Amino acid sequence: MSSLDEGTVPPADEGKSPFGRFLHKLHKRRIIETLAAFIGGGWLLVEVVERLLVGHYDLPERLIDITVVSVVGALLATLAWRWFRSAEKRPGNLRVEILLVPLLILVAAAVALAIFLRIFGIKGKSFYVAAVAVGLGIAWIVLKSLQWAAAATPQPPGPFATSEEPKSPISGTPEKSIVVLPFTNISPEDGQEYFCDGMTEEIIADLSHVRDLLVISRSSAMTFKGTQKTIPEIARAVNVRYVLEGSVRRAGKDLRITAQLIDAATDVHIWAEKYAGSLEDVFAIQEKVSRSITEALKLRLTPDEERQLRSRPIPDVRAYDGYLRAFYEVLKFTPGAFDRAFRVLEQTLEQFGQYALIHAGLGWFQALAYDFGIRHDSETLARAETHAARALELDPTLGLAYCALGYVRYKQGNLPAYVKLVLRGVELDRNSTSLWMLAFSLAETGRLAEARRFANEAVAADPLNFMAGFAQGTVEFFDGRFEEAASCFRRYLENVGPDEPILLWWLAQALAYSGREVEAAPYFDKVIAMEARPLSALSRLWRLAAEGDGDGFRKALESDTQLIETVRTDEWFPNNIAACFARLGDHAGAIEWLERAVGWGFSNHRFLGELSPFLAPLRGDSRFQTLLDDARGREKALDVSP
Repeated sequence: MSSLDEGTVPPADEGKSPFGRFLHKLHKRRIIETLAAFIGGGWLLVEVVERLLVGHYDLPERLIDITVVSVVGALLATLAWRWFRSAEKRPGNLRVEILLVPLLILVAAAVALAIFLRIFGIKGKSFYVAAVAVGLGIAWIVLKSLQWAAAATPQPPGPFATSEEPKSPISGTPEKSIVVLPFTNISPEDGQEYFCDGMTEEIIADLSHVRDLLVISRSSAMTFKGTQKTIPEIARAVNVRYVLEGSVRRAGKDLRITAQLIDAATDVHIWAEKYAGSLEDVFAIQEKVSRSITEALKLRLTPDEERQLRSRPIPDVRAYDGYLRAFYEVLKFTPGAFDRAFRVLEQTLEQFGQYALIHAGLGWFQALAYDFGIRHDSETLARAETHAARALELDPTLGLAYCALGYVRYKQGNLPAYVKLVLRGVELDRNSTSLWMLAFSLAETGRLAEARRFANEAVAADPLNFMAGFAQGTVEFFDGRFEEAASCFRRYLENVGPDEPILLWWLAQALAYSGREVEAAPYFDKVIAMEARPLSALSRLWRLAAEGDGDGFRKALESDTQLIETVRTDEWFPNNIAACFARLGDHAGAIEWLERAVGWGFSNHRFLGELSPFLAPLRGDSRFQTLLDDARGREKALDVSP
């Protein structure tokens, strides 16, 4: 193994003269490029106006003055926006660019209007134009000052706020918080994106073990891959103080990595480093990067956190490379991609030995394929169980192995075992996927306080991941707060786009349960048109029940054997079908499907007995009361201690 060649690159501003630092700020805020663009574009525009409009078409020469004033006004406004927007925020929420840019545009418009009036021989109006401009400028300043003053007034903490949490200069942002941006691939060879993404993932995983640091999860971080957003914009989008960015160059076995930590509040580099070595040095480089961050942020690590930073996911770098390739494939979420991932991991086990992470990955990916209908067969679930169990034999401290086995138990209808296993997995590795899954399941079992806590943690760690927002919305839904749930689903639909079937289906349900059936119908219809099974089939059943078409509903359900098989391995889908039966007045059918739901783990007896409006006709039925007693007992017996 070659030695690690580590060189330290000083922060960009360190050691520079005041003039040098000023030039660096001009470069960072793209002032020089903006100035050059406006000079070139403005000159061309003036030439066109002078030679074509004035020279050829004999328009008034004052038109040149209007053009010059407009270009200069736009230039000054753009320069002010770029300069002040990247600067540190002022006390009292003051944002200079918000005040200055409209004023500059207003002044330019006023001067241009005065010239325009003179062209048409309208004299004596310049004073009125100036007075109106001054009045509008004063009104704008007063309005924004009042808004900022109101925003600066301390508000009572929300239901999940903690007054002890330190705040950074970015208002409302945790002081110790970071997003690791996807490392840029600058390798001369093709096909190295998976390696760069894997480097990003592992640094995120390392830092996530530090309890005093909020680390944005991979799914949110990856949304910034190839982004043109500035560092302050990225930090505001995910509500963090610090941003890590870097690049990876891999050529054969040679490896060169750069990384730099930036304080987003000031857009200033805390440190920057570069590392060179061979592929075998990749784990040492990852540890160096993670340790540099903890040292820069003055985080005191516990012995367990120290151990986690020193640990290696897989000792053999070739096996680790196989895991990264498989993970990269699974994220494509197609049957072919899953097949390639399984093949890579199985070959890795054959060639390089029995590693816990490889088995855990196979267990998790197989369970994922089963749950999402990519391979919904008993053999797939059995293989998932075998690999997850083997991973735990090899490494009882691997969080992913507990989550993988818990996932299997979840799809086997054993929610108590699922909760126990995933709680242990989350304790070892607090990844956002496990957090939102746990939040959803606990809400279904009636443990709303714990569910809300995990959902909020998932959103804090992964704010751009719509599944974290989905979990937060379902917690509100199972707490009977249907309007709040609908608002949550709508908000995340605005973020990810209008064609996400999971959010559309849950929004439709939230609206229907809140009594807004007319508003819900178009969303159910949209899911039907998308043919996103099983949600499209369930939406069709719901619409038939809402229309009172009992015969059509029963025929559609009985003929869809694939849907029946899917809902038999779930706890909410049978509940949804039971609500349809209840709407049609078929109490026996509703109770039969509710028994399946409760038997599979749905034990939120309060939702069944009080909150669901569609189950109200069943509440006088003795069989329904027996069912509620069963659900109540299951909820009480659920152990949520890790």
